[in-house]
Amino acid sequence: MTQADRLHAPDWTASSYSQSNGGECVEWAPAYAAATGEVLVRDSKTPGGPHLTLSPESFAGLVAFAKAHG
Repeated sequence: MTQADRLHAPDWTASSYSQSNGGECVEWAPAYAAATGEVLVRDSKTPGGPHLTLSPESFAGLVAFAKAHG
């Protein structure tokens, strides 16, 4: 990992819509988004797994979709 990678390593935060019972667990990295303009989203049950990289507009669309269908 380079120095730049360490400076921008994501600090993951659980979504306020995530369930505390281990079901639907979505995390995102708000500080990373603020620093880079890229919104990272992942499944908290597989923290070493893949993540989505979204534009702020796409993330807003995802949140709107989740609110409408949650």
